[in-house]
Amino acid sequence: GDARVRSQTGVLSERRGSYPIIDFRLLNNTTLSGEIGTKKKVKRLLSFQRYFHASRLLRGIVPQASLYLLDEDYLGQARHMLSKVGMWDFDIFLFDRLTNGNSLVTLLCHLFNVHGLIHHFQLDMVTLHRFLVMVQEDYHSQNPYHNAVHAADVTQAMHCYLREPKLANFLTPSDIMLGLLAAAAHDVDHPGVNQPFLIKTKHHLASLYQNVSVLENHHWRSTIGMLRESRLLAHLPKEVTQDIEQQLGSLILATDINRQNEFLIRLKSHLDNQDLRLEDAQDRHFMLQIALKCADICNPCRLWDLSKQWSERVCEEFYRQGDLEQKFELEISPLCNQQKDTIPSIQIGFMTYIVEPLFERWAQFTGDTPLSENMLNHLRRNKAEWRSLLHKQHSSSRSNDHSGQVTGSQEQTLNEEETP
Repeated sequence: GDARVRSQTGVLSERRGSYPIIDFRLLNNTTLSGEIGTKKKVKRLLSFQRYFHASRLLRGIVPQASLYLLDEDYLGQARHMLSKVGMWDFDIFLFDRLTNGNSLVTLLCHLFNVHGLIHHFQLDMVTLHRFLVMVQEDYHSQNPYHNAVHAADVTQAMHCYLREPKLANFLTPSDIMLGLLAAAAHDVDHPGVNQPFLIKTKHHLASLYQNVSVLENHHWRSTIGMLRESRLLAHLPKEVTQDIEQQLGSLILATDINRQNEFLIRLKSHLDNQDLRLEDAQDRHFMLQIALKCADICNPCRLWDLSKQWSERVCEEFYRQGDLEQKFELEISPLCNQQKDTIPSIQIGFMTYIVEPLFERWAQFTGDTPLSENMLNHLRRNKAEWRSLLHKQHSSSRSNDHSGQVTGSQEQTLNEEETP
């Protein structure tokens, strides 16, 4: 049910079924910056609510999407892009500009229609639009990476994967709706910092979820809160909505990168034993989890220009966390030290240990379809680009430092990449 929570500002605000939202913009407030100096104050700041935003939604005042106010020429371009939404070279950054920042809402409304979900589940379009606006608004636009554009990008990728013949031939409307909803909401209300940061600052969400899949649990619970508040599925039988909520949780929790090996081992076992039975709901759900995991980390498999933008954005978010940790005399997390962790070294490591193993297995599952081959080709080319940039950095570092010192992460990555 709804909770009444008093914020640090003393304002009592209603919240839906989710928990108070973290807002790191307050850390940049110049009036507060001089007063902050202890971990205790950091913790206190992290528990501020975006209570104005929450209250606005609860009063039913949903921000009007500006899509319908755009110049007709822009609308025409957006419609043209939607006609190619199943293409892997879909440029989500351009689409977001053409829809005036409403890429997630516009994309989901289109995909729900394309897949026949509105008719099948007898959904009310106004209610669907209101729910999607709530989801889009609950992403933090100030995050360089974990924002609504990332959610739209993951959703577009998920749409592509749902069309793969090996999977598409068995999917039910419920499977498709779950896949799209989970993709759209998988990072909702992401604070722009990772789980270890929340744990070491003793954030209330870390305590609430006992330091296990803290962010993923919060994304799931926030999504359920919005689903219930919007009443999008209120006309369906209670047992159906309960099942949808639980499966959404299972899908979103699968995106926890700490569970990567768990899913890879299970997928490898299924593929080696050839015992996947997609007629069975349990096996279909597992492959939806794998599809969402692929969609969530597919940036290295995109065209170089798109992939590079995402890489720079995620590293910028890492570096911001590192700056925050340094400011408050906390240990700087891995990959978050801008002085030591370069974008090429971070990306090469990510591709080698996380992305390649997953997408190679995905290609094995799909049967080397054009999409899978395309993604793996992009992945190899992008990795070569980052290796080239890393070598240039290495050479530049050597020319600037006669002792030939390079950072530990650079040296380790170079050694790993040069090993056959």
